[in-house]
Amino acid sequence: MISQRDFIFLYINGRPVQVTGEDLFDSLSNFLRYQYQAVGTKIVCEEGDCGSCTVLLGRFEKGEISYTPVNSCIQYMYQLDCTHIITIEGLKQNGQLNPIQLAMMENHGAQCGFCTPGFVVAMCAMFDQQKPATPQDIRDALAGNLCRCTGYDPIIRSGMAVQTEGLLKLHQLYPNQAMIRDFEDYQTRPIWAEWDGKLFLNPVTLEDALKLKKEYPQAVIVNGGTDIHVLRNKRGYDPDVLLGLSLLPDLSNLSVENEVLCVGARVRLAQLETFVRELIPELYKILVVFGSPQIKQAGTLAGNIANGSPIGDTLPFLFVMNAEIELSSTKGVRHLPISAFYLGYKQFAMEADELITQIRIPLCKKHDILKLYKVSKRKHLDISSFTAAFHMTQTGTIIQSIKIAYGGVGPVIMRLPKTESFLQGKPFLVETFQQAGQVAQQEITPISDVRGSKDFRLQLAENILLKYYYDITNAETAVSV
Repeated sequence: MISQRDFIFLYINGRPVQVTGEDLFDSLSNFLRYQYQAVGTKIVCEEGDCGSCTVLLGRFEKGEISYTPVNSCIQYMYQLDCTHIITIEGLKQNGQLNPIQLAMMENHGAQCGFCTPGFVVAMCAMFDQQKPATPQDIRDALAGNLCRCTGYDPIIRSGMAVQTEGLLKLHQLYPNQAMIRDFEDYQTRPIWAEWDGKLFLNPVTLEDALKLKKEYPQAVIVNGGTDIHVLRNKRGYDPDVLLGLSLLPDLSNLSVENEVLCVGARVRLAQLETFVRELIPELYKILVVFGSPQIKQAGTLAGNIANGSPIGDTLPFLFVMNAEIELSSTKGVRHLPISAFYLGYKQFAMEADELITQIRIPLCKKHDILKLYKVSKRKHLDISSFTAAFHMTQTGTIIQSIKIAYGGVGPVIMRLPKTESFLQGKPFLVETFQQAGQVAQQEITPISDVRGSKDFRLQLAENILLKYYYDITNAETAVSV
């Protein structure tokens, strides 16, 4: 019989740690500062926006420990079983500042110093994967870190000045043989932890996870946690039962099978971004601006779906590709078209005992045209005001078929069947798309909020069709030239 435990086991800066009781239900940033006394990790926004609390999260996957940057303010301790956390204090080499820390000091990359630990940790993650780096590489790696006083130029210069030949790889800094042995042992032991009326469950098989979801239908699923932990920090959201998926390797599949992209529920957005770079370039471009590296190294596609937001960046793409959601329970597995998944705002055609286990996305045919759009106040790291997706098949100059989905114009992501029907069989001309824009305005029900007015979104619904036309036309002209 597999032994059950009431604690998580992890390493912090190379030292083994067991966490149980009240601490298990606290954020990683709080635990590091107040329990572990690693006060170099700063807490500012507690929303995963500023990056001051960035740490390196080492996950044990496929027999190896790989490190990625995450925001510790929205990672909770119960998520972190069988991981290795490296904080700013743990990046010293032989008791001395490492080359990144030295470069930040020597090139005036720090002023007040509050955000500096996050910048250093994020750069360590980047340099652990690649040497050397270009200024754009550094900007991309630091997209999730905000600087309020130094300005970015000295930080970029610091990154370019790093003496990479003297920078140890993380697996050199922390040899991992003992960690791997411990993780291999603990990953076979499920967690059942209780404190003050709260229950955390972390099964080691999908079968057990489905049994627990049946027994505790109210259980909130915890995977990336990038949304629910903002709610915990800012709105007092405090579910009684949490069901973790971190020990379920069955949900990590990312592959193409019979021209269908299969994405397991535990696949992180950063993994998906890398995988689709050549396979689906339009989706890759959206994922690049989806969020910071720290967010994408935690959040998942399944989480974006389960969040149910009408401005979820990936959802219009899934709608026009006729994606299917695999829902599993003790009764079996069923596949539901994503168009049938949303019944209303935050309402789902999903039974209380079901888990999202996989997303299946048919790939474009050879001559199909896919375009995805995101409109927001900032290009990077901003919640969308409006999103759109177009998937078109064209025969000569005639639109054979087209699928259109808009986000941010109703309580759920909306397909536009009347606009699609209007365009079908029409010539691919600017006049056609001008008229289609007027049809689209009649299909949507936007509201005014902090990210845009109703009239603004109505105008976007019309303008985006013209933009789509000119984007396709300009691309075709460029190819012909």
